[in-house]
Amino acid sequence: MPCTKERLLIVDDEPSIRESLSSVLTEIGYPVRAAEDGFSALAEIRTEIPDMILSDLNMPGMSGYEFIAVVRRRFPAIPVIAMSGAFSGDEVPFEVPADAFYQKGGGVRSLLKIMESLAPPKRTPVRQPSPSAPLWIERNGSDAHGRTYVSITCPECLRNFHRHVGGSLSLVREAHCAHCGNPISYAIVEPPAGAPAQASSCRATRRLLVAICETPL
Repeated sequence: MPCTKERLLIVDDEPSIRESLSSVLTEIGYPVRAAEDGFSALAEIRTEIPDMILSDLNMPGMSGYEFIAVVRRRFPAIPVIAMSGAFSGDEVPFEVPADAFYQKGGGVRSLLKIMESLAPPKRTPVRQPSPSAPLWIERNGSDAHGRTYVSITCPECLRNFHRHVGGSLSLVREAHCAHCGNPISYAIVEPPAGAPAQASSCRATRRLLVAICETPL
């Protein structure tokens, strides 16, 4: 008989929490994967999109606050349960874009009740993320050493990082995000002649945001 329970992704930097929750929920029949922080969780999502996410809030590297915000932006249909021992009750902490909140230590029955209330009507199809189209960005200028650089916003973790470039600016290039390691294809376009630097930067930012919004997941 095929399993019909939601595929879960548990994100917590404490091994004991990951192992205990994974063990209990697996025994009940849930397919469970686990990640130790936000960056690892994004890599897991890249492999297979889960039906539901349970994420701690206080984690090093990429905190649960940031991770949940990225998930809400990129995968709005995935139900997310925020977990923490720093808050009490069942209300979602202010400014945390999660669908529900579970207080750590609240018991398995309480967690299962929350999960059942968020369970989607039917399983989300397994989708392998499609290769992203190259990002088209303008170069930002030169640093104090005269090296040309660009500022890239990673479509995966939505963090920004700088990349030094050289040679022809018309080639499609490859880079890895300095934060999550996600491979990124990008191409550099020259700003229009005589365009003010600030206006040019704003146009580049708008184009990048449009590229992120239109990139297939």
